[in-house]
Amino acid sequence: MLLQQIVNTPAAAGTTLITDEEAGALARTTVNLFKVWNLSDAEACTLLGGMSSRTWARWKDGNIGRIDRDLRMRMAHLMGIHKGLRYLFKDPARGYAWIRKPNSAFGGQSALDLMLRGDMSDLSALREWIDAERGAW
Repeated sequence: MLLQQIVNTPAAAGTTLITDEEAGALARTTVNLFKVWNLSDAEACTLLGGMSSRTWARWKDGNIGRIDRDLRMRMAHLMGIHKGLRYLFKDPARGYAWIRKPNSAFGGQSALDLMLRGDMSDLSALREWIDAERGAW
């Protein structure tokens, strides 16, 4: 048996970047999402990676400044979670309320409890769990 050389593909190939315009739209949508999730300002800041309360207040007023890569990815995960919940629950209000409800799959914690641990990996894991629940895989 002969071994064949593996051709490496650069990491940037096929990777889509979130443009500044898309990031601004994500930020505005995130503000609206957090309203329907009934998040406190402190919860919102934690989910956004430790954003300052002053910056969050500006966002709520519609003044979105520069958005770094980490924050873009956090918001993308949050939108993925929202999208997955919209697929799982025909009634949007049930999906919004589900975020705070204790869940046996999470050891009695809520999805929000998991997300509030603050790591992007927590957002990613929840998004993957929701996708699996809705049969996306």
